[in-house]
Amino acid sequence: MPMNNDSAHSRPGYVRLHETGELQERIDDALRALRQCTLCPRECGVDRTQGETGFCGVGRRAHVASFGPHFGEEDILVGSGGSGAIFFSGCNLGCVFCQNEDISRVPDAGPEADPDGLAGAMLDLQRCGCANINLVTPSHVVPHILEALPVAVEHGLYLPIVYNCGGYDSVDTLAMLEGVVDIYMPDAKVWDSYIAAELLRASDYPERARAAIREMYRQTGDLVIEQGLAAKGLLVRHLVLPEGRAGSEHWGKWLFELSPDTWVNVMGQYHPCAQAMLFDGMDRLLTRKELCEAFTAMQRSGLRRFDGENRLFRLCSVPY
Repeated sequence: MPMNNDSAHSRPGYVRLHETGELQERIDDALRALRQCTLCPRECGVDRTQGETGFCGVGRRAHVASFGPHFGEEDILVGSGGSGAIFFSGCNLGCVFCQNEDISRVPDAGPEADPDGLAGAMLDLQRCGCANINLVTPSHVVPHILEALPVAVEHGLYLPIVYNCGGYDSVDTLAMLEGVVDIYMPDAKVWDSYIAAELLRASDYPERARAAIREMYRQTGDLVIEQGLAAKGLLVRHLVLPEGRAGSEHWGKWLFELSPDTWVNVMGQYHPCAQAMLFDGMDRLLTRKELCEAFTAMQRSGLRRFDGENRLFRLCSVPY
């Protein structure tokens, strides 16, 4: 097993929390929330410790659909060895355009992962040379993740942890992750509550996501880059939707107020998946004009740190 080398790697917060016993306190708090589930804004109230399930469909054990080095993330997460992605099954959102429907809508996709199994996956990714542990769709399995960390720490885990989520998170649950998560990477999906109800099955998404992103920023601050890799901080993903449905201009202004140095990835890869074909305007590819209008609106807000900014600038400087 690899051992933590403080001369080569700074000691992660989760290691210090384990040494002081506070990590176990966080685990206990998370399991209490699981007994009458209030982990996410849906607050289903079911006893997941007894196998009951709510909206996300996941009970006592998380299911891992897949894990491995992932090279499709932002460059600052990938490095030479890839981002160590762990894809969890199930989801607390119901996006009609979900590109991972075979995972998000199938909560038992992949094998069950007990704490030893999940810790083993993290350590395997570290041995592979991954730059970080990238927890994909983790909002509904926070207790399961926390339970795995003491095992992983005892066997030498030292990589930064990325919390790669849809943004529909509870502030109370995020508080359990303070000092555990190094890099928060939430989506900023849609601004309007009516659109959120129609496309995400969560009318309160806009307000909940803003509260969650504010808490993530409080914990970690602006994104810090060390030797070309993200080390700590907030990275916001914004998927541009057809006909301006994502509310890019509003998100840009709000994120600027949070911090002008918020790192934003304006994403133009929308294509109709899942049930998107059933919704007017969502049944087609995004146009270059729509992407460029969204990016320009974000720039006008005063934000000054964009992922792939040069590529976007070149794309949007050419007449439509």
